[in-house]
Amino acid sequence: MSLAPTPRIDAERLWKSLMDLAQVGATPKGGVRRIALTDQDRAGRDLVTQWFREAGLQVRVDEVGNVFARRPGTDPAARAVATGSHIDTQPSGGKFDGNFGVMAGLEV
Repeated sequence: MSLAPTPRIDAERLWKSLMDLAQVGATPKGGVRRIALTDQDRAGRDLVTQWFREAGLQVRVDEVGNVFARRPGTDPAARAVATGSHIDTQPSGGKFDGNFGVMAGLEV
């Protein structure tokens, strides 16, 4: 069995996506307020869904707003690799509250 190559991360693109997403629901003191099922949450999901589609991923959103993005592999018999996190926040969440896990997953 051969090992997959180490993924290359575009650090500048990752940082920019984190900062762009942090603008959705930004608070005056530099935090983010994007409570689940609010307009800000939907705007954040719409932005991330757009980025997933631009990256060529298959995107599905369920009834409660969970976003699933999939990139099919080249070997249908291979096992799947999954990553996940959230883009909604606690009432006084920070810029990276869940966002880093989602955007890092997109990078790989």
